[in-house]
Amino acid sequence: MRSLYIRIVVTFVLISLVSGVLALLLANVYYVQKLINYNEQKILNIGNEVKTLYEKTPDLDLGQYLSHIANMGFQIYTVDDQMQGSFYGSPFKNKQMAAEQIRHVLGGGIYKGILEERHLLMVNGLFENSIQNSIGLPIMAKGNTHAVFIRPNLEQQFGEVRTLLAILLVFSFLFNIVFIVISTRYIVKPIQTLTQATQQIVSGSYDIEMDVSRHDEIGNLARYFAQMAQTLKQLDDMRQEFVANVSHEIQSPLASIQGFSQAILEQKATPEEARRYLRIIEEESRRLSSMSKKLLTLAALDKEKTVVKPTTFRLDEQIRQALIMTEWQWAEKQLVVELDLSEVVITADSGLIYQVWLNLITNSIKFSLPGDTIRIGIAVEHDITVKISDTGIGISEDELPHISERFYKADKARNRARSGSGLGLSIVKKIVDLHHGSIQLQSRLGEGTTVIVKLPRMLDSKYHN
Repeated sequence: MRSLYIRIVVTFVLISLVSGVLALLLANVYYVQKLINYNEQKILNIGNEVKTLYEKTPDLDLGQYLSHIANMGFQIYTVDDQMQGSFYGSPFKNKQMAAEQIRHVLGGGIYKGILEERHLLMVNGLFENSIQNSIGLPIMAKGNTHAVFIRPNLEQQFGEVRTLLAILLVFSFLFNIVFIVISTRYIVKPIQTLTQATQQIVSGSYDIEMDVSRHDEIGNLARYFAQMAQTLKQLDDMRQEFVANVSHEIQSPLASIQGFSQAILEQKATPEEARRYLRIIEEESRRLSSMSKKLLTLAALDKEKTVVKPTTFRLDEQIRQALIMTEWQWAEKQLVVELDLSEVVITADSGLIYQVWLNLITNSIKFSLPGDTIRIGIAVEHDITVKISDTGIGISEDELPHISERFYKADKARNRARSGSGLGLSIVKKIVDLHHGSIQLQSRLGEGTTVIVKLPRMLDSKYHN
């Protein structure tokens, strides 16, 4: 399997090669469209000038004359009427020439090899050292016709430039590859670091160090990755704590049930003790049942997409219904309940919102002393505000920020009769969040607690199915 580093290097090299090929093709198109006719006409003009100068001084020896012309940077090939050829200047690499073309020039015609020669890339014809890639014209010398084929000797005229250009292109390509290799390593190194960090996270280690000093996409990715690692660490800590809490909450009632049932089965308890043990077994069974229902409720609430099913209902009537359901509890404690419930219609999930009031009222009852007061009021402005307050034992300032955490109990040092599962307020907060509301707790130890719940009058359709 190729590494990302090799893939990027190969990709950049291929891009350079493809770019070079495309540039060559475009240069070929430009040569065909703009330069080939100009180039041929320029050489034809030179040939005509050579011919005109010789014909003005016909006494000159044609061979000597053409030798001097060749020394000025031209390649020349002549053929007399006996089809005998002679070369002047640097030799042609390709000396093949069709006889019919030679006879055509001897007969007074003009040979235009630059246009007539076909190449895969026509721009190559500019540099092809061939007789066929030349201009042919007839010259009269001492009564005889000679076919003269002439082309510029580019090696002589521009040889240094061609060499310099070749060196420039070769070293440009080599430096291009070197810089690609170096720069790609600079790009890939942070990704390799991210890969190593990912492997650490997979192995369960969330304490990773990332270079977050960069101010580009890689730097942003590193910052987000570090934040993700911290979030995963928190989630993993919460998961471990959740499992430990569930295990503890289940183990305690199970131990009580097991111990008391064993005492009854072994007949080690008196009839009165047996009845007391059975009541404890019943209470612990109810605690387990209540906790299982709350855990199932939290699991359902975590599936936010399908849990909210809004309907329109009277909020004040629903709160009164929750009070009726808990009447035996607050009546048993002789609590005073004061209501200020104006008629309010709300669109929300009726079943879930009912659990909010039931949990909050039950908490107020649980942590109130006999004769205390519970007040419930509704205020309607932009949103609906429900305030539930009591004059109970209250919560300390240190415990208040953690009160809605799952399994957190602010009553750990208090009597067992008031102890719950620590899930009620977690459920309340989750339901309020699902309805895009807010919940606020105000409390002072020994003075009571106030819970303020704010809900929108109508749940937006984009928040539910």
